[in-house]
Amino acid sequence: MDLGIKNKVALVTASSSGLGKAAAFSLAREGAHVAICARNVEKLSKTRNLIAAETGGIVKAYPADVTDGDQIKSMVKAVADDLGSVEILVCNAGGPPPGLWNDFDPEDYREAVELNLLSTITLCYETIPYMKRKNWGRIICIVSISAKQPVSNLILSNTARAGVLGFAKSLSNQIARFSITVNSVCPGYTKTERVDNLAQSFAESGKGTVNDFYDRLEAEIPMGRIGTTEEFAQTVAFLASKGAGYITGAAIQIDGGFIKGLF
Repeated sequence: MDLGIKNKVALVTASSSGLGKAAAFSLAREGAHVAICARNVEKLSKTRNLIAAETGGIVKAYPADVTDGDQIKSMVKAVADDLGSVEILVCNAGGPPPGLWNDFDPEDYREAVELNLLSTITLCYETIPYMKRKNWGRIICIVSISAKQPVSNLILSNTARAGVLGFAKSLSNQIARFSITVNSVCPGYTKTERVDNLAQSFAESGKGTVNDFYDRLEAEIPMGRIGTTEEFAQTVAFLASKGAGYITGAAIQIDGGFIKGLF
């Protein structure tokens, strides 16, 4: 299926590993010109080389910390200067540390909001002007199931990521007239380094082994397994497509049925 995004310019943040890397791969396979960013320069370079080699596409790497607004501004300008525009934005950032309310203080919440919510807001503010000039754009925010159904030991993520859903929904209504869509994806438990770290944290807390963590997770998922990054990335690519032009303001969970609510 041709998604109609060949030669479109896509920026995917926090994309040297995990879900961001998978999304960048998927967009590059569809012929988009992909810009990736992360803080670790060596890891970022290796990922760029890997995506370019496997897809044969145009892939450029930009070292940046998305918690720093000035770095975001410089990065977006560099992407637009190098590739001509930014037409697809995939907002992504690492997750805050796990823990309960009494494990943190207000400064920890401030850092979580800067990491997940303010980075998304700044990225959108910097890229939307380029999309408006084209009268076309796709914004996909990578959030989490924790924004829809709070996870007991992820209070920072539960708090900050719910704000992303509110911002994305509000923004979608305000820029739809420019043929710019804004959607959120809420991945459930997917085989990434982040989930491996949660499993390790579970084991270190004395609650059980790493295998116990995965067994308990899979028992709660109707499909009986955790997801793959490829399954996640294909959903992102579809939301970036021309065919998804009438989908906006949605928050789609990719979770094997984990979330039990209707919305």
